[in-house]
Amino acid sequence: MAIETAPVVPPAPDRIGANADGPHPGDVIVTDNLWKTYEMGDQQVHALRGVDIRIRHNEYVAIMGPSGSGKSTLMNLIGCLDSPSQGKYWLNGHDVSQLNDDELARIRNKEIGFVFQTFNLLARATSLHNVELPLIYNGTPVAERIARAKEVLTSVNLGERMMHKPNELSGGQRQRVAIARALVNRPSIILADEPTGNLDSKTSVEIMALFDDLHAKGNTIVLVTHEPDIAEFAHRIISIRDGSVATDSLSTKGKKAAAGLPAKETSPKAENPSASAANSSTPAKEAMPNTSEKKTEPGKNAKKA
Repeated sequence: MAIETAPVVPPAPDRIGANADGPHPGDVIVTDNLWKTYEMGDQQVHALRGVDIRIRHNEYVAIMGPSGSGKSTLMNLIGCLDSPSQGKYWLNGHDVSQLNDDELARIRNKEIGFVFQTFNLLARATSLHNVELPLIYNGTPVAERIARAKEVLTSVNLGERMMHKPNELSGGQRQRVAIARALVNRPSIILADEPTGNLDSKTSVEIMALFDDLHAKGNTIVLVTHEPDIAEFAHRIISIRDGSVATDSLSTKGKKAAAGLPAKETSPKAENPSASAANSSTPAKEAMPNTSEKKTEPGKNAKKA
């Protein structure tokens, strides 16, 4: 967040944003002149400054930016975890910018599936029970919620791990449980906050491949990250800097999709394809970097002339 050290002209209440006409058919997320301002003593912190974005159904969008850019604040507003200081936000055609906390909670439960960097699973609950939780909160009958939880766990390849607790799962498997929990309410959007931040490189690729599959099945995905290579998995990248939209453009994958070309698999880091194949099924500990390989220094093993 950018802290102002000099007087700032407050945003004009009658400023017309780029999305002042509101949502169009097919829009899932629309913001118009969105501001978030915090009062800190005699200073104002403008975390967001007139953000205008429009995301349509079945888009796969990455919101990226460095620390302090305002992307986390924007994620909180999009996720109905906070309300804007000024401006409008329409989620799935509904203006949610002026709702109270209870109304926002109902919207979150119905419309948004969250995936967090730290998984946020109940340590003593099984995978099945963790995935059931959103359905418990909205009063879904027992038989239906168990059936739906089993269905989504199977869809993320955890059908045989339903009765395992988080400490019996690898990091990748725990994130799959979190993704299943996000899907179980059949939300309008999946909002993923740094979903690979606690994972090794190979598992990160596996999780991003799962997001690709979810997008291909018609889900709308908003991915929040500070890593450019992870953002490239999305089809469109919105860059936030100093609380404003700096750029909004298609990614390499998005350009290929627009041109009707097959998207080449993107990897966040160079990876040995034969390494740690068991990571997604090995419980508990994360895969550690392989430090046993010897590095050959230039010229050491060169033949003498």
